[in-house]
Amino acid sequence: MSFFSGIGAASRRGVLVKGSNYLEALSEMNTIVFDKTGTLTKGEFKVTEIRPAGYGYGAENAAAQGGENTQKEREKALLELAALAESYSDHPISRSVREAWGQDVDMKRVTDTEEISGHGVRAQIDGMTVLAGNGKLMKEMKVDYEECPSIGTVVYVAADGMFKGAIVISDTIKEKAFEAVKNLKKVGVKRTVMLTGDKKEVGEAVAAKLGLDEVHAELLPGEKVAKVEELLAGMTGKDKLAFVGDGINDAPVLSRADIGIAMGSMGSDAAIEAADIVLMDDDPAKIADVVRISRKTMSIVKQNIAFALGVKAVVLLMGAFGIATMWEAVFADVGVSVIAILNAMRALSL
Repeated sequence: MSFFSGIGAASRRGVLVKGSNYLEALSEMNTIVFDKTGTLTKGEFKVTEIRPAGYGYGAENAAAQGGENTQKEREKALLELAALAESYSDHPISRSVREAWGQDVDMKRVTDTEEISGHGVRAQIDGMTVLAGNGKLMKEMKVDYEECPSIGTVVYVAADGMFKGAIVISDTIKEKAFEAVKNLKKVGVKRTVMLTGDKKEVGEAVAAKLGLDEVHAELLPGEKVAKVEELLAGMTGKDKLAFVGDGINDAPVLSRADIGIAMGSMGSDAAIEAADIVLMDDDPAKIADVVRISRKTMSIVKQNIAFALGVKAVVLLMGAFGIATMWEAVFADVGVSVIAILNAMRALSL
């Protein structure tokens, strides 16, 4: 009854806890690991820079190589190529590239696409093999590309092995993310970690703004699992680790962590299925609320157990000495149950 009440209190706050064992595990959680995109950030990407290959990073370079008109034409061609390559992907980054293009994409020009997990996409466009993704994709495909120094998510584009340029996409931190990290510290979470596939500079900038203890960047989905395994190996006693994510690539990590927490609104079906707890409105600040509910629920559970066993032990001793009557026996059974249920119902108002 105590656990049902605790789960009900969490549900009233828009948090789905899939079982009492997860509520109990959450009460012992002292390390929390966050994904970045869609979890701590809004996942609302916007294209902030378009850098065609060979054009440097400023208007002076553009003018020196043929003027602003030529620069704009090359930027438009690069953005169109990226929009075509990302045309079949539903990733937030892909959507932002298509939104920046702002025109209908001619799908007939795209004959084949392949999404490469943790790297980007490969597509056949106008007979060319086009790559759009991160630096790891360029290295894996042996493309000689120019490293982009901008802070943000960088999508490098290449066609038939020739580097075409880079598109810089920026995301914004969720307003409630600051509150989430601060409140988690208040409820006693000792270690906050962020894992991301983004560039190191981007990850460190977000972690510094939010006050996270650790950040590990440029990780593939499999490397995130390995990092969580490493964190779990360093834990002792009853300490538990929670992972918070939203994407299909986070599903293996959500399954491996002691407690998997998924975003219910923006989160993928695979992440929601793999998670033990779901935040229905994607508000990370509610994690601290559920931790508080879980700990108070466990306190009520322990009170009920101690009270029930204590009363029964006293009545048993009284019975052994011939002092207990039928009334004491009824109270030790039914009375204790009623009091325990009333005490358990307090968890509903947590």
